[in-house]
Amino acid sequence: MQEKKSLLGTLKFQKGLTHPEHIEFLIPETLPRPAGYSHVAKVAGGQTLYLSGQIALNAEGQLIGVDGFRAQAIQVFENIKKALEAAGADFSHVVKLTMFLVDLSYLPVLREVRDQYINLETPPVSSLVEVSRLIRQELLLEIEAIASLPA
Repeated sequence: MQEKKSLLGTLKFQKGLTHPEHIEFLIPETLPRPAGYSHVAKVAGGQTLYLSGQIALNAEGQLIGVDGFRAQAIQVFENIKKALEAAGADFSHVVKLTMFLVDLSYLPVLREVRDQYINLETPPVSSLVEVSRLIRQELLLEIEAIASLPA
């Protein structure tokens, strides 16, 4: 992990995370430079993994971070990590994240947590949707992921 100073304090992010050769991320010069995501993920062959939306529940079904967004975000990304591992993958295989957030004011913290898990030089394609609520009132975040394994 590498540390980086920001307005939010000291951040730790994944350094040296590389993607498998069958995944290429593109940021065309004809599109605006994105902040924390790529415009295109090009995947050659392989297997595609579709992860259901992950929420801040631990393995026992208990809500983590009842009153704290950061704790919920970490739990969500840890759940994604465990789901990927169960399929023989890791975050280097993730090509798309779809994030559902109940309040956009949480976005800086979401980005800070996300950046601890993804490759910051070639981040996955991403979408962010603000929603009025999730399946449980106390949930603040849900994230779906698509990953690709080589053939």
